[in-house]
Amino acid sequence: MSITSSKYTKAFIFLTTLFFLWGFITVLVDSLIPRIRELFTLTYFQAGLVQFAFFGAYLVLSIPSGFVLSKIGYKKGIVVGLLTMAIGCLLFYSAASYRSFSVFLVAYFVLAGGITILQVAANPYVAVLGEEQKASSRLNLAQAFNSLGTAIAPAFGALFLLSDSIKSSLEINALSETAKEAYYFKEAAAVQTPFLALAFFVFFLAIVFSFVKLPIILNEAPKHGYAQLLQKKSLVMGAIGIFIYVGAEVAIGSYLVNYLDSLNLATVIRQSDFLSSIVKFVLGDELTSIDNYGILGAFVTLYWSGAMIGRFIGAYLTQKIKPSKVLMQFAIGAIMLVIISLNSTGLLSMFTILAVGLFNSIMFPTIFTLSLEGLEELKPQASGLLCTMIVGGAIIPPMFGYLTDVFGFQMALTLIVLCYFYIFNFGRIKTKLNT
Repeated sequence: MSITSSKYTKAFIFLTTLFFLWGFITVLVDSLIPRIRELFTLTYFQAGLVQFAFFGAYLVLSIPSGFVLSKIGYKKGIVVGLLTMAIGCLLFYSAASYRSFSVFLVAYFVLAGGITILQVAANPYVAVLGEEQKASSRLNLAQAFNSLGTAIAPAFGALFLLSDSIKSSLEINALSETAKEAYYFKEAAAVQTPFLALAFFVFFLAIVFSFVKLPIILNEAPKHGYAQLLQKKSLVMGAIGIFIYVGAEVAIGSYLVNYLDSLNLATVIRQSDFLSSIVKFVLGDELTSIDNYGILGAFVTLYWSGAMIGRFIGAYLTQKIKPSKVLMQFAIGAIMLVIISLNSTGLLSMFTILAVGLFNSIMFPTIFTLSLEGLEELKPQASGLLCTMIVGGAIIPPMFGYLTDVFGFQMALTLIVLCYFYIFNFGRIKTKLNT
């Protein structure tokens, strides 16, 4: 069956809204990192702990989420995930009021907990919502809407979270008590308002999904445990691939503004009419009123937009070409672009690293579906295992940050090259197995 059948089309459409939502919120987290780093005077390693808290939820909660879903079903699981996300968004209100880094980390963890439940439910659900040979194409299409959310989020973040001037701790201490309180109030509002709006929107979606009828695809709970899954070499390699891919993508996205800032590109952009027009189009404001981080944050939109475009293209390519071969070629493209960026300066360095997003596009859905091939009733448990490995987004960004602190961005980007080389090798092995 295909997603074009009337039985599955409605379910697929509703599920794509979830993919959009968690993509938008995940990248919005990245937009907060430059602000939090300056406000709390954090090192790059400490700033990476934001992603550790966010993606650490996948390590802690993915397998338990799979167990819960087997008891309450996909529909109720989705509603629980959305309600948890709404609570996480509301916690940002308190975190901003208390101006506590630890409370921010708790809010991130709760928010990610809700997204984890959605990931564990939605990815395998889309994968089995039709013919297995078209699973990669189907999940690439759904993930394209996830990328639409990630493409919009940087502009939203740059406009609402990074557009005003961020003071360092030294500058804050130099303010009078009245001025300091006014600044803190302004900073809190910059975070509270967007996340409060998100909380109400997510809560509304939870109500909608409580009334949506989703077709039952997997009728029986798996009869075997995780020990059997760990004997599947292809699944284990794919799980490592998910870990490495998510870590590499998040590391680039999290430190992209800081990387571009290290190249002094804000000045170059201000002096270019063409580049200035891009910023003005994204943010809808004059550059004179926008902080350097806001200007650079506007270009992060291109990174995530590339992922969106690539997934729409990938949904077509993986129907015509073996998904494993497409994965190999995209991994090679990512490797070449990162190498060019770390060995160049100025706009060439900026646009090559931004273009990596295009080649990131098909990696997660393609690795995910290649890993699930032939697992049949074990797919729900396998999904929990694969989603657990999204914890790569918690491990690799702090590693990237540490390498940046000690050696600089060039050494840190070398780590990313090694990540993409593993993904290329996974695609090569799957191609041999399927020939």
